[in-house]
Amino acid sequence: MSLYGMMRTGGSGMNAQANRLSTVAENIANANTTGYKRASTEFSSMILPSSNGSYNSGGVETSVRYSISDEGAKVYTTSASDLALDGGGFFIVSGANGQEYLTRAGAFTQDSEGNLVNSAGYTLMGYEYTEGVDPTVVVNGFDGLSEVNLSSDGLVAKGSTTGSMGANLPSGAANGDISTTSLIVYDSQGNTRILDFNYEKTSDNNWSLEIVDRESGTSLATQALAFDADGVLTTTPTTVTTAAMTGIAGTGADLGAIEIDLTKTTQLGYKFNPDGGSIDGNAPSKVAGFQIDDDGIVYVKYENGKLDPRYRIALANVQSPDNLIPQSGNVYSQGVESGVIVTGFAGSGDFGSVISGALESSNVDIAEELTSMIESQRSYTANSKVFQTGSELLDVLVNLKR
Repeated sequence: MSLYGMMRTGGSGMNAQANRLSTVAENIANANTTGYKRASTEFSSMILPSSNGSYNSGGVETSVRYSISDEGAKVYTTSASDLALDGGGFFIVSGANGQEYLTRAGAFTQDSEGNLVNSAGYTLMGYEYTEGVDPTVVVNGFDGLSEVNLSSDGLVAKGSTTGSMGANLPSGAANGDISTTSLIVYDSQGNTRILDFNYEKTSDNNWSLEIVDRESGTSLATQALAFDADGVLTTTPTTVTTAAMTGIAGTGADLGAIEIDLTKTTQLGYKFNPDGGSIDGNAPSKVAGFQIDDDGIVYVKYENGKLDPRYRIALANVQSPDNLIPQSGNVYSQGVESGVIVTGFAGSGDFGSVISGALESSNVDIAEELTSMIESQRSYTANSKVFQTGSELLDVLVNLKR
């Protein structure tokens, strides 16, 4: 074994332990960083060819591995904009350069423009959402995503566009009998209008429905309803669309066409029994906050208690999360070894659920890091002794001439 080789091996060992101490230092510094994933240093030997007469010592090289797939503990907070994932997947965020990244750091707050931004300045991304209609997901890219923005100024009113009305129509009613119920709807300025639903029996298993605006007496829609022998509605389609009313007297507002679902209408041997119906839209109301459910649907909450769905948070995942490339700000980008990014929604596939009012803690174990620090310190010292011994032997060799 050459003395120079001995010193090179000792230097290699010191350098490897210094790298390990660097990851330990980073882990301890980020022990309280939301969503941080522990880094660790892995060692592998470097072997040099040797002959029967001499041994050439090699050394050691290091590689850094990140435990990105290991979930941290959940910490619950009082902020609805703090988000954590229970299960697989990452939030998709956008940086100042417009580039999309993946992250588990969900400490989001509204910025001056109403965007949900985390503590590192990355903006949460999602799809614009209409209640009951899931957005079309581009599974292998970020096309169609937009910034989740919850800004809203002043009073907000929304005219009704869809609703439902169900009722049991008494099968024993006489031809010509009329049963009536009503539904409150909203015009374009948030004023309430009452629509009367008049059901008239025309023959066995057949009824006629007329929808009338109560204040003006205007007939907005008629629909024939047919039932089978079991009292099940057989009319198709099972929806009726009311005519629009423009320039309503006294307000100048419009009442748009409303699609009413009649699926829950039955004809059984029981009294007339409406189910109360439902309608979208709302009267003028101030925005009081927002709410995010387990499926990642973001609702704007009004003072009157109404919830208006605005966005659905998009999630992403890769086949090998531990091979994602860490970037500044606790975000990750796709790597060669990580696999293709696949996007989707919470609760589908291998994506976890969204927890509002919670954050994912760092997965660093301080006790484990301190143990690694002591081990590295001892190993560094031992390697330095090897280097020092080689240096001393080299001095002996040089001094032989004296």
